[in-house]
Amino acid sequence: MNTSVTSRILETFPVSAGAFIVTLYGDVVAPRGGELWMGNIVEACRAVQISESRVRTAVSRLVASERIAGEKHGRKSYYRLTEAANREFTHAARLIYSRPRAEPLRGWHLVALPQGAGREALVHKLSRLRFGMAQPHLAILPDRGEPLPPLGAIHFRATTTDDLTELARSAWQLDALAGRIDRFVEGFSPLEGCSFPPAEALGLRLLLVHIFRDIALSDPALPLGMLPDTWQSPAARALFARLYLALTPDADAAVAASFVDRNGTLTADPTRIARRIADLSYH
Repeated sequence: MNTSVTSRILETFPVSAGAFIVTLYGDVVAPRGGELWMGNIVEACRAVQISESRVRTAVSRLVASERIAGEKHGRKSYYRLTEAANREFTHAARLIYSRPRAEPLRGWHLVALPQGAGREALVHKLSRLRFGMAQPHLAILPDRGEPLPPLGAIHFRATTTDDLTELARSAWQLDALAGRIDRFVEGFSPLEGCSFPPAEALGLRLLLVHIFRDIALSDPALPLGMLPDTWQSPAARALFARLYLALTPDADAAVAASFVDRNGTLTADPTRIARRIADLSYH
C-alpha cells in the first residue's frame, strides 16, 4: 500500500487509537449490525499506522470506560458499541453527514451553570451539544428549532435585538475553530480526483470522518454576520461530502471483502446507508 498520502495527513492530524476506533464503529460498523471482530479493528487501524499493541490497549480502555462491550466466540473476540456510545454517535452522525438546518435563527438557548458538584459534567455535556461558554455561569447556543435532550439544569430560550457578535466569538473561540477548518481544507483538498486501493480508501475515509467530526461537533452554526469574513465552514463541509462520496465505493469494497461479525460477513442496513449517501449528495 502507498502510505505517502496517509502519512502526510497524519503529520497534520495525529489521531489517538481509542477515538479512531469509535469513529470506525460509527462510520462502518453501526450501519452494519454494530459488531466487529477484533482482527478487523486491528486491520482498519493498521491502514492509518496504528500498531496492534496500541489497538489492543485502546480496546481494553474502551471496554473499561463502557464505550464498547466484548464477547468471545471460540478463539475470537467481537466488540460492539454500548447503548450509551451508540446514542452519542447517532447524535454526532446527524451533524457529520446531514446538511445543516436552514431554519432562521429563532433566538438563543441559555443554560445557567451551577457551582460545585455536577458543573464539570454539565459543561462537558453542553459542549458536546455545541453550546458556548459565554460567561463563567452561562452557556449559550443558537436556537434553530432543533430538539435538545433534557439538560439537567436551568434552561430557557430568549430573543434579543442586541448585537451578540463579540459575546459569541468569545464563547466559541471562533479563531481557533477557523484555524482547524482551514487546516482540514488544506490537508484534504489534495485527495480530490485521486483513486486509492480499497484498504487505503477505507483508511482515508475514516480519517476524513474522524477529523471532520471534531469540526462538525464544534461548529455552532452561528448567523453569518457573526462569523469572520474568511470563515470556510461551508467549503469544508462541501469538501467532506465530495471526498466521502468519492472514497466510498472502494472503502465499502474493503469492508465487504473481509469485515465480519460472529455471524459472518457484515450486512449493511440499506436504508441507513442510502440515507447517508442522499444527505451527502445534497451538499
